[in-house]
Amino acid sequence: MFQKKLKTNMESEILEQKTIIPYILMKYINPQCGEIKIDLPQNITKIVLVASGSSYHCARFAVDLLEKISKIETRAIYSSEFLLKSVIPHDENTLYIFITQSGETSDTVKAAQRVKETTSLPTLCITNSEGSTIWNMCDYKVACFAGKENGIAATKSFTSQMLCLILISLKLVEILHHSNEQTKIYKESLNYLPIIIERALNKRDEIKKLAKILAKEKLVVITADGISYSLAKEAALKIKETSYKNISAAILGEFMHGHVAVFNNRGTLIYIAVDKISERSSVNLNKIKQDYNPRLVVIGPIEADINPDININIECDNEIQQMFADVIICQQLALETALKLKRNVDHPKGLTKVLKT
Repeated sequence: MFQKKLKTNMESEILEQKTIIPYILMKYINPQCGEIKIDLPQNITKIVLVASGSSYHCARFAVDLLEKISKIETRAIYSSEFLLKSVIPHDENTLYIFITQSGETSDTVKAAQRVKETTSLPTLCITNSEGSTIWNMCDYKVACFAGKENGIAATKSFTSQMLCLILISLKLVEILHHSNEQTKIYKESLNYLPIIIERALNKRDEIKKLAKILAKEKLVVITADGISYSLAKEAALKIKETSYKNISAAILGEFMHGHVAVFNNRGTLIYIAVDKISERSSVNLNKIKQDYNPRLVVIGPIEADINPDININIECDNEIQQMFADVIICQQLALETALKLKRNVDHPKGLTKVLKT
């Protein structure tokens, strides 16, 4: 049977996610008892995540997830900002988690070195590169099994890191409560992720229509609330680095404080949702539409009192499934927008992976 030849590494790596995700689940969840096979320290009461670029957006997603599921105080810090701190977090029972696709990201490696040199706190890395500098440095290790990522834009490494952080969150609940009953429903829902990803990939025609609009648009703002904000930042980064378009990301509530004035120029407002849109967010979106009349796009589920010009959504059972659906949609949107503009998505001008020097 003839198959379409994939023209870019980015497209190939987006498609690979439907096989990588079930592989990670197979590696880390015992099919007989449902136990998560990840080694973690005991008695953790605080977590600090350190990362850069897309890995930071993954860390930012994990802050809300970890606090919601495990009830553990969590914060995320950019690696470069961490290196500038005069005092780093050093409370007892704190776990440091470093996230880096290559395991060689310069400022993330240096941040890990600083923690090892100045504290006795446990360290964990999430990386796609076993045997890398950060892998050998950290006390606990989680491989994300994404395989070599040839494209500059992180796609499959991002979702694999997301899934690893979800599994770590669930494992922490099991450690704290000495039971996996609380996490059973979440773990069962993870088995449906390959189906969710496939459905998101099948939205390609709708995504191409939106990409055609964005390729011509001069003003685009991607907004979100809560856990979705990390996706807004990641979507904006993906479009920036592949299309070179000046697209910004903002928390919707904060965007209303002055920033919204940019829509005195005609533009497109994208809102990313992974759960029921709050009443406050509905009011804000409708107010922006009424006052400025931008093109309104919602990626994710919508409520009856919001009438976007475009809605791209996959029906999901919970917010974790919806996160993956929205991510895959946004990755394809970045790809298609860049292709409309005839950009080289695999080798964006001026960009290389920042590795240890």
